[in-house]
Amino acid sequence: MKKALLAALLASAALPAVAEEVNIYSHRQPELIQPLLDAFTKETGIITNIAFVDKGMAERLQAEGDRSPADLVLTVDIARLKQVVDAGVTQPVQSEVLEANIPAEFRDEADQWFGLTARARIVYAAKDRVADGAVTTYEDLADPKWKGKICIRSGTNDYNIALLSAYIAHHGADAAKTWAEGVKANLARKPDGGDRDQVKAIWAGECDISLGNTYYMGQMLKDPEQQPWAESVRIVFPKFDNGGTHMNISGVAMTKSAPNKEAALKLMEWLSSDEAQRIYAETNNEFPVKPGVPASELVQGWGSFTPDAIALTDVSGHRAEALKIMEEINFDG
Repeated sequence: MKKALLAALLASAALPAVAEEVNIYSHRQPELIQPLLDAFTKETGIITNIAFVDKGMAERLQAEGDRSPADLVLTVDIARLKQVVDAGVTQPVQSEVLEANIPAEFRDEADQWFGLTARARIVYAAKDRVADGAVTTYEDLADPKWKGKICIRSGTNDYNIALLSAYIAHHGADAAKTWAEGVKANLARKPDGGDRDQVKAIWAGECDISLGNTYYMGQMLKDPEQQPWAESVRIVFPKFDNGGTHMNISGVAMTKSAPNKEAALKLMEWLSSDEAQRIYAETNNEFPVKPGVPASELVQGWGSFTPDAIALTDVSGHRAEALKIMEEINFDG
C-alpha cells in the first residue's frame, strides 16, 4: 500500500499544473485591449480568454445565470456599466489596491464597477473653414450658424446618448430636447458611420465640424489612409455653459457567477496599475484614471481642458430620458 501510494503521489506530481485563467465578455474590440492582456499574462502567467459581445451583454449574463463562464465584463461607456449592474449580474469587489489606484469619481460607491480609462467627447473642426474660437460650448452646436455644417454618428449611439444625458443633468430634459432638435436641424447629412467617418466627411468637404471621442485622433494618425483626415481637423474641447468638457469611461465589473474570482481580481487590480495605465495611454491614446500616470505625448499635445464635474452616475441616470428624446425627434431620420 505504501508503495502504491508513493507511486500515485509521484504520478500526480508529474502532471502539469492547471493554469489560472480569466474569461472576459467585452464591449471593446479585442484588438484594442489585447496588448494589455498579453502583458498581464506575461507578468502573471494567468491566461485570458475574451469574447466580443457588442449587444445584449446583460441579457446574455442573465440567461446564463450561475453557469456563465464569464468572470469580468469590460465596457466602453458608463451607461453600459450601469446596465449590467442594474441587471443584477455583477458582484461588489472590495480591494484596497483598486481604491488606492482609482479615484472615487471613477468607481461605484457600492464597488460594483471601476473605471479604467477616460475619454473626452470633443469637436473635430475643419482647420481651413472653422476659425479658432468659433465653437466653444456644446450649446453652440445648436446655433443656426452651423446649419448644414455638422456631421455626427447615430444619435442613439452610446457616446451621443451619454452626452445628451449630461446635457439633461446640466439643463433639464426640456432644454436637452430643444438642443437635440437644434443639432439635428444643423446636420449636413443623416447620421451615419462612426466617429472617424465624420472626420473623413470633414476632409471631403461635406461638413465643417463633428463630435467624436479623443482617442480616434490617435487611431487615425496611425493609419496611412486615415492620416489625411486627421490632419484636416483640429481638436476643440467644448464645455457646457455651466460646466466642463464631457467625459466618459471604459470600465470593468466582476460577474456574479465568476468561476475564477481570484484570478479575475488579480486582473482588475493589474489593469489599475502604473504599467497597465501606461499601456492604455500609449496604445489607445486614452486618459489614465490613476493619478500620476501621464497621458501619451500625443494626447498632451492636444492641449489642456477642464473635465465636467457632473458625476458619471448622474449622467448614466438620465440615459433612458436621453434615448427617449432621440427617438421622439427622430434624430437619425
